[in-house]
Amino acid sequence: MVYLDHAATTEVRPEVIADVTDGFGVLGNPSSLHGHGRAARRTVEEARERIARALGCTPHEVVFTGGGTEADNIAIKGLYWSRNHEDPARRRILVSAVEHHAALDPAQWMADHQGAEFEALPVDAAGRVGPDTLRAAVERDPASVALVCVMWANNEVGTVQPIAELAAVAAEYGIPFHTDAVQAVGVEPVDFAAAGVGSLALSGHKIGGPVGVGALVLARGLAPVPVLHGGGQERDIRSGTLATPLLRGLATAVELAVAEREEHAKHLSALREELEERVRAAVPDAIVNGDAERRLPGISHLSFPGCEGDALLMLLDAHGISCSTGSACSAGVAQPSHVLLAMGADADTALSSLRLSLGRTSTREDVAALAERIGPAVERARAARAKRRR
Repeated sequence: MVYLDHAATTEVRPEVIADVTDGFGVLGNPSSLHGHGRAARRTVEEARERIARALGCTPHEVVFTGGGTEADNIAIKGLYWSRNHEDPARRRILVSAVEHHAALDPAQWMADHQGAEFEALPVDAAGRVGPDTLRAAVERDPASVALVCVMWANNEVGTVQPIAELAAVAAEYGIPFHTDAVQAVGVEPVDFAAAGVGSLALSGHKIGGPVGVGALVLARGLAPVPVLHGGGQERDIRSGTLATPLLRGLATAVELAVAEREEHAKHLSALREELEERVRAAVPDAIVNGDAERRLPGISHLSFPGCEGDALLMLLDAHGISCSTGSACSAGVAQPSHVLLAMGADADTALSSLRLSLGRTSTREDVAALAERIGPAVERARAARAKRRR
């Protein structure tokens, strides 16, 4: 079995498994005042401090969530409600056209149900939002912008955005800037304070941590209206009993991912270069998508003209090779990638693509297995498509 879908989820690290397993044997609700509760609270606060050190923020700025999707929802909905309450003229939500659906969908929901105005920021052929593009969108009516949302790095094609430059544009006008850094932590140098962003989402299961836990890093001074109401945990921004063992595991995963980032990125880059070289040797007309200079080292997004991505996926899966056609969160429905369409690709190209994503345990043997199977799989997929169209 060959696993080439690490951007969807990756293996939980052994150190994290040990931390979480040990934690599940300890009793105590971190909101309780007795000894057991105080011990649990100490574990939670230590996890918060460890994550803050790794990401260049203060412990107070780390708000624990159930994952990246929840963090994006809190930021987009909560900051909109807060800003709109202060000034009803602030109705525009500026979101890059290539965002993960965890950001696109809440922004669209706010437009459909809360009176917001959803505005997609266009990208270039590499999938990048230019600072001038953002500036032009803001300057049409700065007073009407509630927030800006641009992901740190794209989950499909891997393009890395000029986050610090974009955040600086928003800061000129006092507009909160949110970034989804779920794919970036551990492979890009993510420093919250240096980037100048207002909020940042991360998720445990993308970096060797547990599924079901993440964080929203939220700058001091920003007070999103909570999406959940209840016990008032996490600065009253995210109510709910904290999963102490998972938070301990999350902190370990973040620490290790950041500490090993440079070596890990080199490993992934070398494997990705070999993968793309061997795939194009087997399928000469394969197209590599994304920014050739600035993309994540572990993501290779390729289009195979004349194929359907779903058919290729299943043909490879039959030989024990797991990959995807895009985000696992929107899998199950054959439709063109909104990311490729935003980058200017036609519908056929957007439907003919695969995302091959590498991780900490990926090997040259994995690449060799893909290289052996990709040529025949493309031939079969093309023949099947041609037959259906006769």
